[in-house]
Amino acid sequence: MRTSFGDRLFFGLNYGLLALIALTCLLPLLHIASLSLSHTQDILSGRVTFWPVGWNTDAFTSMIEGTRMLSAFRNSVVITVVGVALSMLVTILTAYPLSRKLFPGRRYVTLALIFTMMFTGGMIPTYLIVKTFGLVNSYWALWIPALVNTYNMLVMKTYFENIPDELEEAGKMDGCGQWRQLLQIILPLSKPVLATITLFYAVSYWNSFFNVMLYINESAKYNLAVLVQNMIQNQQLLQEIVLTGVQVEVVPESLKAASVMIMMLPMIVIYPFLQKYFVKGVMLGAVKG
Repeated sequence: MRTSFGDRLFFGLNYGLLALIALTCLLPLLHIASLSLSHTQDILSGRVTFWPVGWNTDAFTSMIEGTRMLSAFRNSVVITVVGVALSMLVTILTAYPLSRKLFPGRRYVTLALIFTMMFTGGMIPTYLIVKTFGLVNSYWALWIPALVNTYNMLVMKTYFENIPDELEEAGKMDGCGQWRQLLQIILPLSKPVLATITLFYAVSYWNSFFNVMLYINESAKYNLAVLVQNMIQNQQLLQEIVLTGVQVEVVPESLKAASVMIMMLPMIVIYPFLQKYFVKGVMLGAVKG
């Protein structure tokens, strides 16, 4: 079927607009990457734009050997891996029963969970509860309050509801209980939404900043988000790294860029492996059909 001139013009303008929007996200990233990999003199002279000039990795060497970057990276990995595992477990165990028609009162439970999306206890009451349970300065203060994201649970619940009932009925005829149906029928068919929600949780835990500042008192337990933010804001700290760190020639701008790249790199590496599931998981989980 031939497309009209108007359709081609519309698609051309649409793709052009989307390309411009993509560039507004890509060019700052390329500029930061170029600063982190460029020679000091080229950075000071302002010749670095979107491609490294005088390629070197001195900024990364200074960050790794002159700061707590590796320790903060390890803390971020622990927070993210454990947090994602706990959140996915609880989200699945919440979404699956609510997606079954035989679950009594599922409508009221769902409405109660949706209510939490609109109204929360607030920062101070939440902090007091966390403190009462003795979770301050512990990563459990980051994990337990964030175990279930209601939006993620609703997306997963809707996806489970779209799985044909005939598959479960066939499983029941073969003697499958609820646990076996979940583990051997529902979850293997739900890879797109599982990958999508896993990515949502991973990004959230990896970028945790305010909660870490609120609940974690020891600087040794800080994650990358807090460390990078402190370094970007503290010009004196950057100067100390330049003067007393590894004996290489770096400038604060290069250190800032290197710290941002170290923080972003894991998510950039992981996303391509989940991208093929991402759009499908969001679309199928968000629309009841």
